[in-house]
Parts: sequence; structure tokens; C-alpha cells
Amino acid sequence: MNKQNSLVGFLLIGIGIYFFIRHLNIPELAPFYSWPALVSIIGLAFLLHSYWAKDHSTLFTGIIIAGFGFHFLAIKHMPFWEDHWGIYLIIIGAAFLFHYKKAKKGLVPALSLLGIGLFALFAPTNPDWFQWIQEIFLLIERFWPLVLIIFGVYLLNKK
Repeated sequence: MNKQNSLVGFLLIGIGIYFFIRHLNIPELAPFYSWPALVSIIGLAFLLHSYWAKDHSTLFTGIIIAGFGFHFLAIKHMPFWEDHWGIYLIIIGAAFLFHYKKAKKGLVPALSLLGIGLFALFAPTNPDWFQWIQEIFLLIERFWPLVLIIFGVYLLNKK
């Protein structure tokens, strides 16, 4: 496979497998016939392209998309999984950390986001000054399609 076309190839393979399995109508997999599964497949395609083509510019995007997809799948299918705004910071922090491993840039945002996310997730009570962060994430949860559009425009304009 041509490394330049690997992203499109992995996307087509992943989405094709998803719809083929859905067409087979396997009852055990029926709960996974949802949009979070498709988001996870798209994120995995970005990750596979990043490692296959050694193009680490898609690594950050792949981790964020796959992480959000897996998070939304886990909310529905794992009773112990927390639906907490700190998870979003952990996913973004992990994306910065993996990007740092390859590009040697972004360690401070990675550690900051991971630290704040873990603190928010595991703190017994959140301090009052965390309330504004929670309000921002509640707003993002309400209008997440707009966040995706803004992030897509950012990626298109990124040099």
C-alpha cells in the first residue's frame, strides 16, 4: 500500500469491516452498531496511518478521535466507566504526551492536562474554582458537533 494513501485505505477498510459485520447481524455485537464505534474506527485509521506512513502529524488527531470514541462506547457498555469532564482532559493530555514522544514538543500541556484531569476525576470534592471548567465542558458536551467543526477548520488552516 502506498504510504500516502494509507489513511484513506485504513478508513475504507475499517468502515467496510464495520458495515460488513453489521450486515451479518451478529447479536453479540449489536450494541456496538453506533456512532461511537464509527468514531473509534476513524481514530484508529488515523493512528494506523501515523505509524504506517511514519507521519506523526496525524498521531495527535488519531488519539483524540479514538479516545473520544472509546470513551463514548465505554459510557454505554462499561458500568464502572465515569462520564466525567476530567476524562476529556486526560484524553487530550495523552494525545499531547504521545505527540511529545515522537515530536519532542508539547510536554508541558501534556502533563498539565493529565494532572488536572486526574485531579478532577479522583478528587473527593472539587474545589469551587473548578466550577468554571465544569461549565465549559457541559457547554462543549451540548454543542460537541460545533467543536468538531471548529477543530476541523483549525486542522485545515494549520500550517
